[in-house]
Amino acid sequence: MSGGSSAESTAGNPVAVVAQGVDMDFGTGAMAVKNAAFSLERGRFLTILGPSGSGKTTLLRMIAGFQTPTRGTILIGGRPADAVAPHRRSVGMVFQKLALFPHMTVEENVAFPLKMRRFNPREIPERVAHYLDLVRLAGFSKRRINALSGGQQQRVAIARALVFEPELLLLDEPLAALDRKLREEMQLEFRRIQKELGVTTINVTHDQREALVVSDEIIVMDQGEIQQQASPVGMYRRPANPFVAHFIGVSSFLTGRRTGTGLTVNGTECAGQAVDDIAPGLAAQGAIRAEQVRIAAPGGDLSGCDTVLEGQVSDSIFEGERLLYFVRLPALETTVQIYHHDPAEQAPYARGATVSVGWNARDLLIFPAKDR
Repeated sequence: MSGGSSAESTAGNPVAVVAQGVDMDFGTGAMAVKNAAFSLERGRFLTILGPSGSGKTTLLRMIAGFQTPTRGTILIGGRPADAVAPHRRSVGMVFQKLALFPHMTVEENVAFPLKMRRFNPREIPERVAHYLDLVRLAGFSKRRINALSGGQQQRVAIARALVFEPELLLLDEPLAALDRKLREEMQLEFRRIQKELGVTTINVTHDQREALVVSDEIIVMDQGEIQQQASPVGMYRRPANPFVAHFIGVSSFLTGRRTGTGLTVNGTECAGQAVDDIAPGLAAQGAIRAEQVRIAAPGGDLSGCDTVLEGQVSDSIFEGERLLYFVRLPALETTVQIYHHDPAEQAPYARGATVSVGWNARDLLIFPAKDR
């Protein structure tokens, strides 16, 4: 794990969750989780992000107590996670498949965990009403689950997970089945509710936008290993390795050799800065974000850029508020991606058009060469 973690505890913010050298081996020949180590302060929102098969859901299930690590320790509130049966832990969960009871009303679904925990029956209605109000479903208490929209069902699941005031809230890709607009609305709802309650939250997703929007911290996983833990801004601006740069945001990659001022690619010098200590002459890989590359007509003003090259537009994609260009750079024998915010009065560059592209040295991050 590397890069900008804010997980160390402070006197005012004790650690809520700690993983120490956690492995999970299912005996299939590949470790599902390898030597996972992280800590999370109380009240923070952490997202575990990664592609399918990266180990993120397995790690969450171990935190929840549904699986026991092959090796290592997970502490929740300073206590070993496996010291308490899963149903007795102060942990709320929202799953992708919400597991709501269709034969019950909304208020009956939300009251269910309180009844299971033997709360005072006289206190249950008021508590249920409070949490339905929190998720903006105050007028829906008598409705059946199948009479609700997908987003409303998500809100019921959130209220049910929070109504007994758990120490920890776990979210297992609960928004994956929603359409894009509703998913983005619910991301903001998760953030609002978490900030309002201050409940420590761990979210699992493969959606990079979701991770950036809702989180105080992000962990990126690949092939069972934690690649980086950092704030959203730190993760985006200072990825620890090419995989993180590739997985979060849209980046172009240049392969060459380290020089004193950057990277030489196919004999062309490209200004950049090294993330790690890489001796000149060693094989290296550069990564640059699509929004950090500038594009202009031939001879256009790119005087503020440290590297300027000529290329040809091979394709473009209209994304509403911006265009994504693919520009072939003959000098580098590669194609770079460029986000260009295109005012209505500015005609886009046509396929095959000759353009100039440029970037600043601070924006081309150089890593030791290795497979992504």
